[in-house]
Amino acid sequence: MNGVTYDTGALVAADRNDRRMWALHAGFLAEEVAPTVPTPVLAEAWRGGARQASLARFLALCETEVLSVEQARAVGVPAGKSGHDDIVDVAVVEGAIRRQDAIVTSNHTHIRQIAVAVRARLAIERV
Repeated sequence: MNGVTYDTGALVAADRNDRRMWALHAGFLAEEVAPTVPTPVLAEAWRGGARQASLARFLALCETEVLSVEQARAVGVPAGKSGHDDIVDVAVVEGAIRRQDAIVTSNHTHIRQIAVAVRARLAIERV
């Protein structure tokens, strides 16, 4: 594992002050691993306002990966192969494959389905 990519479920767990998610996050940071958050994941989790102060603190120590035109095209390939229509999930898998990251998610079933369809072996941590 080179790093870790957070799916929306990881951000939702952090926003809800889930102790396990915060402990995982602290562990990655202690190992000097800056978690990656694809921008579609951020868009799916962010609602704004003071009520998301915990999530803002959580994200401050993450790397945000912008979905470029090239990456959008790269996401389309596994979307087509897997028949999965949730581009956020596919973007998480595509980026994790490219970076050789583990994935932290609450949606293990969909992430695994996409990975299997493109014959990728990924470490997946559930929250």
